[in-house]
Amino acid sequence: MARPRPATFDKKKIVAENRRAKFEYFIEDVFEAGIALQGTEVKALRGGEGNIAESYAEVKGKHVFLVNSNIPEYSHGNRENHEPRRPRKLLLHEREIAKMHGAVERKGMTLVPLMIYFNSQGRAKIELALAKGKKTHDKREVIKDRDWKRDQQRIMKAHG
Repeated sequence: MARPRPATFDKKKIVAENRRAKFEYFIEDVFEAGIALQGTEVKALRGGEGNIAESYAEVKGKHVFLVNSNIPEYSHGNRENHEPRRPRKLLLHEREIAKMHGAVERKGMTLVPLMIYFNSQGRAKIELALAKGKKTHDKREVIKDRDWKRDQQRIMKAHG
């Protein structure tokens, strides 16, 4: 029998975060995946560099790749330094890949990276979400609710 997954993933050090993803998409399901990295990429990530703001993931056959993520070259790397925007393979179980593939093909969902972090064992992980894009009116509602909650807090602080 499979061991139950923890509700939240063990995040020691967050390197890169995609803050716009929660505003741009309805997050349905979240997965934790390993990333196949080269040595200089790990060193650059440990230095706190990396950007996943414009990146996405795609399923190709039995593999999932992170596309358009930027991990800049390591400053002390030599001619063996990595290419900053290369597609990176994500390490997932076959069942998870099949679930993602079905959702992307049938339901028209998108695979959006939420954050890159190092776990307690020092391994680079990525939090990947199955998401559905929001329409403009949905985004306006989110902004309106956020502003109203901020006003409520301001009123409560003034009267309480």
